[in-house]
Amino acid sequence: MTDGDLEVFLSLVERHRRYMYKLAFRITGNEQDAKDVVQESVLNAYLHLKQFEQRADLRTWLNRILVNCALDHLRSRRRRPDVNDPRPISDVAETAVSSSPDAERLIASADWRRQVSAVMDTMSPLERVTFALRHFEGCSINEIAQTVGIGANATKQHIFRAVRKLRLALEPHWSGR
Repeated sequence: MTDGDLEVFLSLVERHRRYMYKLAFRITGNEQDAKDVVQESVLNAYLHLKQFEQRADLRTWLNRILVNCALDHLRSRRRRPDVNDPRPISDVAETAVSSSPDAERLIASADWRRQVSAVMDTMSPLERVTFALRHFEGCSINEIAQTVGIGANATKQHIFRAVRKLRLALEPHWSGR
């Protein structure tokens, strides 16, 4: 690979950097882990650039690499819980849409984000990734299955389990409203 190829690769990655970070943050739940996952993903993409098929979509290819790195990271974090930085994934969740939310609304929104984050911390890595891709990124079942490298039915099962965990944990809060 020439220096020119590296420059082209880096400019393409730069176009997708924000999206990659946002997705990594939603999957890992904290800033430093997201940065590590993006950095590892870019390095892996560069090292395996010859495997990229020109007819394929670069973003899809980068997504697949990023999701695999994030899954590896989540799995290693589960094996070493002392390394887990407790910053919640909910920091990414947007507050309720309003031009000027009042203090009560902001407090309620922050409480919901903490609760969702706590539930997401109980999810398996595949549940967390498939849920984030489906409900934060709006990916289709087939896109998620292709990105994660599992079948569509397995993808649906992981998403179903993640949603069920959220519903069970948050149900008492809905009934109190």
